[in-house]
Amino acid sequence: QVQLVESGGGLVQAGGSLRLSCAASGRTFSTSMGWFRQAPGKEREFVAAISWSGSITYYADSVKGRFTISRGNAKNTLYRQMNSLKPEGPAVYYCAAGTVLAPATQELKYDYWGQGTQVTVSS
Repeated sequence: QVQLVESGGGLVQAGGSLRLSCAASGRTFSTSMGWFRQAPGKEREFVAAISWSGSITYYADSVKGRFTISRGNAKNTLYRQMNSLKPEGPAVYYCAAGTVLAPATQELKYDYWGQGTQVTVSS
């Protein structure tokens, strides 16, 4: 079992930056991790993913060049640095962990999910 707890969400102005964190506990060895977001009334969508080693990363086209996903040295903390934020309504960002080494863009590849942290970018 893996437990995930996100933090760092909040209200930020467009053009600003925000860093989300996800603390993982339990059997975190050899897990890939990812970030997904869900806006009200919309399906959850992939944002970024990282392999267990941290050497492979994937990004949604909409965030490439603006967001950076990384893992802490102990591999049990996931970060997402978001820069040049675009104005948008509230969305919940979820941290996910999968019991495979390689990162994935599909939700079904992930076995564990956090409760989410809300981010609102104001114009």
